[in-house]
Order: sequence, then C-alpha cells, then structure tokens
Amino acid sequence: MSQPSTVDPRPRVEQGPDGRYRVEGIRCPSCGEVAAFAWPRCPACRSGVGPASFGPDGTVWSSTVVRIPVPGRTPPYVLAYVDLDDGPRVLAHVTGPGAPIGGRVRLAPPSADGDVTVEVLA
Repeated sequence: MSQPSTVDPRPRVEQGPDGRYRVEGIRCPSCGEVAAFAWPRCPACRSGVGPASFGPDGTVWSSTVVRIPVPGRTPPYVLAYVDLDDGPRVLAHVTGPGAPIGGRVRLAPPSADGDVTVEVLA
C-alpha cells in the first residue's frame, strides 16, 4: 500500500535574477490580499489571483528562542514571524543569535530541510 502524499506547508523561496531570495505566492488584483501560498482563489474575496514575489526584506513581528529538543532540530534556535515588505507574514528560522521585534531582516537561502530562513540586518 502506498503512503499518502502530503503537501509541504512551507512557503516556497526562490532566488531571483538579482541574487536575492523571495517568497513566491499570490496577490489578488480585486482586493489586494496577499498569501505566501499558491491558492487557486483569493482567500479573502474568492476572486482569481495572480502570482507574486515578496521580499527580500521584512520586519520582525515576533520572535522566540526554542530551547527544547524537537525531532530534526538542535536547540537552541530562533524562530520569527516576519512581515515581508508589501507581502504576507511568514514563519522563518533566524540565522544568528536573535531577531528583535521591529528589527529588519532579509530572506536567506532556504535551509537544507527547506525551511524559510532570514538573517538580521545590521
């Protein structure tokens, strides 16, 4: 019996021609709603949507240091919710020691596991 396939719930991060990373998602031309996933219709107004790229920069909305072991992760590590400029909020792993709330970050290459990753801007 075959295993059921599951969709990866993480946003897709791609490197653009300028070398910067961006989250690929959608933008609704009717209401302006944005999402970090390729929904077939707008989650707010149900209109058709178009592809959009977000980032590479954003602002930390909230962050935490995870200090408990979780399968596949070595603590401590930092997670942050990041509001991408002109885009959606995404959950990201932070490279480095921390991410202050309101601090500026930039998308970095995805982790080897495919996680969204950001680095704190000086």
